[in-house]
Amino acid sequence: MKNFVVKTIANAGALAVAIWLLQDITLTGDNTGRKVLTLIVVALLFGLVNFIVKPVVKVLTLPLFILTLGLITLVVNALMLMLTSWLAGVIDVGFHVDGFWTAVLGGLIISVVSWALNVVLPEDD
Repeated sequence: MKNFVVKTIANAGALAVAIWLLQDITLTGDNTGRKVLTLIVVALLFGLVNFIVKPVVKVLTLPLFILTLGLITLVVNALMLMLTSWLAGVIDVGFHVDGFWTAVLGGLIISVVSWALNVVLPEDD
């Protein structure tokens, strides 16, 4: 359970950095508390997408991973971020990613920040 909370906090922090750096990734809310709640919901949704959909996509695109020496990971991360944005729109959560290239850059930022936060935050052994 502790590992799940740590990963959710890392996702939320990484998403917050991407939202802060890129103007085409937006998070809406009436006040700060509502924005934090929305960010946590989006982090949970992003974690769920990465847990369920991403492994399937990686298996299906394995030849592309080999052919591009792993650079297709940027595209897969962008697609996971765009899927999260779409799902957030379906459940009426105030999160939106505008455009594929914004998603690529956002996915890169989220990957780096999430990795750094997972290194710093405690892990359940």
